[in-house]
Formats: sequence, C-alpha cells, structure tokens
Amino acid sequence: MHCPFCRNSDTRVLDSRVAEDGGAIRRRRTCQACDRRFTTVEHIQLTVVKKSGAAEAFNRDKVVAGVRKACTGRPVSDDDLAMLGQTVENTLRAAGSAEIPAVEVGLAVLEPLRALDQVAYLRFASVYKSFSSVDDFADEVAALMAERADLDPDASHAGEPAEANSP
Repeated sequence: MHCPFCRNSDTRVLDSRVAEDGGAIRRRRTCQACDRRFTTVEHIQLTVVKKSGAAEAFNRDKVVAGVRKACTGRPVSDDDLAMLGQTVENTLRAAGSAEIPAVEVGLAVLEPLRALDQVAYLRFASVYKSFSSVDDFADEVAALMAERADLDPDASHAGEPAEANSP
C-alpha cells in the first residue's frame, strides 16, 4: 500500500475493522517514511462466472437493469429497484463465496422480485427459467395463487358471490 502523501510503499496497519456489514474492511495505516496516518477501505470483490466460463465483476447496476426491463409499465419505483439490487448483493455476499455462478445471481433475484411485483416476477421468471409454453406460465401463476391463498385465506374467496344471510 502506497502512502497517499509521500508515495512510500512502506506502510504499517495500526487497526483493522469490519465495515459495511461485512462487505469491506477498514484499515487505519501509518507511513513509515513520513509518519502520517491514513485510512483504507478494502471491498470484497464478487465475481460472476458465466455459463461460458468467462468471469466478470459483479455489477449491481446490471442486475437492476435486467429487472427494470421486467418491471416496464409496473408500479415499481427506482428506489424499489435499488433496494432489490442491494438485497441481491447482500444475499450473494452472505453465501460467503467470492465466485458466484451466474445462475445463482438469477436465483437471488427471483424471491425479492416475487415479493415486489408478481407480474414483473412472471416476466423475469419466464426468461430466466426459459418458459417454453403457456403451461409453464400457468404452472407458475398457479403456484403464486396458492401462495397467496396460504398467506391470506380470504383472498381465495375473492370473486365468489357472498352467501345470502337467511332471516
């Protein structure tokens, strides 16, 4: 590590702390030549390994851009997308691996997107899961409907006529 003041390469670490919820390490350093102190922050770099074997740095903006396409015309704000991107990154970092297969990135997107907007989820899932027929859509919609019925029993009766009370 070079000193930012005198460019000397002989620096010493005085203190190290975990920062940004485990996504970085903050180090307090001192230069052996000029005796000045400075702080460095080391970020853990996530690498995405594609199906082809090529590797590239994880880019949260790229994830958000892909999800934004699925959210076209939906009531999803830029803040919602930013939060989803952060959630995906946190999920991937929590896995504890520096190299993540691209398929894991897609899987990390599905659950928070399902909670955010089910129509956008279906759009994203149709591409990500390579739906090949209407039956694939129907199966996914049925799973969403069953999930909603489990969470809200009254939702399963929506659209049914109310029973008339007899006197």
